[in-house]
Amino acid sequence: MGRWEPDSRGRLQEAALDLYSERGFDQTTAAQIAARTGLTERTFFRHFADKREVLFGGSALLQEKIVAGVAGAPPDSGALDAVACGLAAAADMLGEFRRDLSRKRQEVIAANPELRERELAKLADYAAAVAAALRQRGVSEPRATFAAEGGMTVLREAIRRWACEDDARELAAIMRDSVAELRMLAAGG
Repeated sequence: MGRWEPDSRGRLQEAALDLYSERGFDQTTAAQIAARTGLTERTFFRHFADKREVLFGGSALLQEKIVAGVAGAPPDSGALDAVACGLAAAADMLGEFRRDLSRKRQEVIAANPELRERELAKLADYAAAVAAALRQRGVSEPRATFAAEGGMTVLREAIRRWACEDDARELAAIMRDSVAELRMLAAGG
């Protein structure tokens, strides 16, 4: 082993995304990821429960940020305005990540049906948590569910556009524009 280097988690994540892109997700092992960074497999498992968590490890924190944004919206905010506050919190968190790594992540997920299914399940969890936060704010059904589901569609599409298209704007701007598009659609546009 070489000299210790900082940010083991980040280096493991970057190596994993490179290997998933080169070899495919199913053909890549935790041991290969660790070896690419000069770390041990044991170190890999200190940071990630399994190789899927490289892609989804921040899900619980992201959900917390979105729900906190919804809960912290001004009291007079409507359902979609509150969801927009949650999405702004998500954009603040996700916009800190490197776009090139986000692109690789999106490509790996798109190429693997199991990972696409897992991503959709995570989005469904977010939507359920957002709908619950909206109901706590006094939003009735089905409005809470519609706003939450629409918001998570905005989240997924904005991240895809930010990571995979030649759109130089920041994630927060793409998110705001996507919410505006959802508003127009809801208004019959």
